[in-house]
Amino acid sequence: MSGAGSPTLNVDGTGLTVAIVAGQWHAEISAGLLAGARRVLEASGATIVEYAAPGSFELPVVSKAALENGADAVVALGVIIRGGTPHFEFVSSAATDGLTRVALDTGKPVGFGVLTLEDEQQGLDRAGLPGSKEDKGAEAAEAALATAQALRVIRG
Repeated sequence: MSGAGSPTLNVDGTGLTVAIVAGQWHAEISAGLLAGARRVLEASGATIVEYAAPGSFELPVVSKAALENGADAVVALGVIIRGGTPHFEFVSSAATDGLTRVALDTGKPVGFGVLTLEDEQQGLDRAGLPGSKEDKGAEAAEAALATAQALRVIRG
């Protein structure tokens, strides 16, 4: 399981505005990711704003707009399930590369909560739903908060 060996992170969101940008595909899995991210951000004391993106391909542009318009960090959530065409690789690559570029171009954290899956069950196992083995929405929110704190220390 990929959660083995995970670090203890500083998830104090006091004074931070964090945007959750969530794709709309695969509603049950997406709802689980969103609930996990909300739970972590609410507990952290961060101010939360939420934006819907049509799908994972659109996450980078919506995330960039949120960061350029005042968010201190973004938690990007999406679900991409492999099908029988190369579409999976194109969308996965575009979302991953795009979100990396957004973080580097803005100098602000992007918590990566985009699930790239072989099948729906893998998503259900990772979505933080009752019976799930992992909570990737929560993990992405924790990563965004911890990175924001690290950047605060570096920048003084």
